Amino acid sequence: MAVVNGEAAERAFAGQAWREVYTRLTEGRAALAADDLVRLSTAAYLLGHDDESFESRERAYLEYVRGACPAEAARCAFFLALPLLLRGEPARANGWLARARRLLDDHGLDCVERGYLLVPVGLQRIHGGDTRGAHDAFTSAVEFASRFGDADLLALGRHAQGRALIKLHRTAEGLALLDEAMVSVTSGEVSPIPAGVVYCSAIEGCHEVFDVIRAQEWTASLSAWCAAQPDLVLFRGQCLVHRSQVLQALGAWPEALAEARRAGERLSGPRRQPALGMALYQEAELRRLRGELAAADDGYRKAGEYGHPTQPGCALLRLAQGRTAAAVSAIGHAVVEAADDHLVRARMLAAQVEIVLAAGEPGAARGAADELTAIAAEIGMPLLRATAAHARGSVLLAEGDPSAALGELRAACDAWAELDAPYDGARTRLLIGRARQQTGDADAAEVDFATAREVLHRLGAGISTPPGPPASPTSLTDRELQVLALVAEGLSNRQIAARLVISEHTVRRHLQNVFAKLGVPSRAAAATHAVQQHLI
Repeated sequence: MAVVNGEAAERAFAGQAWREVYTRLTEGRAALAADDLVRLSTAAYLLGHDDESFESRERAYLEYVRGACPAEAARCAFFLALPLLLRGEPARANGWLARARRLLDDHGLDCVERGYLLVPVGLQRIHGGDTRGAHDAFTSAVEFASRFGDADLLALGRHAQGRALIKLHRTAEGLALLDEAMVSVTSGEVSPIPAGVVYCSAIEGCHEVFDVIRAQEWTASLSAWCAAQPDLVLFRGQCLVHRSQVLQALGAWPEALAEARRAGERLSGPRRQPALGMALYQEAELRRLRGELAAADDGYRKAGEYGHPTQPGCALLRLAQGRTAAAVSAIGHAVVEAADDHLVRARMLAAQVEIVLAAGEPGAARGAADELTAIAAEIGMPLLRATAAHARGSVLLAEGDPSAALGELRAACDAWAELDAPYDGARTRLLIGRARQQTGDADAAEVDFATAREVLHRLGAGISTPPGPPASPTSLTDRELQVLALVAEGLSNRQIAARLVISEHTVRRHLQNVFAKLGVPSRAAAATHAVQQHLI
């Protein structure tokens, strides 16, 4: 029966029917040979049964050692070490890697498995800040893969080379290698575990360099790959996070939120996956954009607990909460911490421009916008160029040069339209409306405000009524002025409600009216405008 099951399991393995593989091989687990133990380990891993996968692969390692198959045993050790490294257990991973090296050295083997063992070397160098050393290790791994004709190692090595080149500011070369590795995956040349690793890492690399068009293309491909394997659990959660990011950019926020929540549920098992923090951060971002500030705050906190960076989202949340000083401090620290990573720094600089402008610091915003512009020119991605143009236009507007601001803001708006990014386009159009107001073109400004209002309402943005014409001191009611004064003091909606003996809902309604009348997008901007215009 075990032999029949083994043959059937081998056919199921070839057909990527992972649950059938797992069920058939589990029945005769005690009598399985090393090759079938590897198949069982792979199926268990892809189904999310990490402990069973590890146990089966460990047994396969021992069987290969007993059978005098050191190269096969070393490969087992690699696939035991890789998930341990990815989930943050370097000590155990290094133990298995040391075993593998000793096996190969003791037998004096020159084999492809030596190339596999270079991949974790490169990963550890990346985490240690030695990107050039990591690239050298990945390059050597690719050389082994080419010499021995191993498609799995070739895909892993080339994609890792690409990620390293991106960190070395060689973006075009890096993306070309990611594309090459992805083609080998989509053509079916690569086995499931390396394929999933390359898929997720390559898409992460695309987001890292702001290449949303590539990210959308490869995310669609990853979704199809997962859909073709209905039993698949591993990678499906991270696939949902990437889908959520794409849907967010396209303006499909309810669908993006649903995907982020599903990702969090899939990744929250008995053994939480490393991507859980990413899923929690993505959900928090969507909550913040929708104005669900308490839920966003909770989401960022949980993402941080699972090891995911919480900036710039958390700083932008503080701004939305009216805690401007906290926002300025948080984003300032984040920019400093990203000093050695220009791609992460670009994200922080974009948020810093918005935050320090709301705090009334156009000089600081100018410096951040200029640095962001330099990074955008180096990277050359349309998304980053649009972000930089929006930042420059914002600064010019704050500096009192609406005519110059209009040129930058129109360029940004056109780029957002090309990228099909409605939320960013609406934010830029609000600034275009304010610039036109200041140049005396009130009718055109009203069209811009109305267009932005419709888009933000459709998206479900947190502020349903975007800026209209600027207010005069008498256009705000006494109650609106009271609420605005308390916002300027840094009070939350709950604190304002308690102070004025009204409901939080009423506070929110007054604030929406204030935003619309003052022509500002947030409570921080409203407070700054009110102080500058002596409204309070």
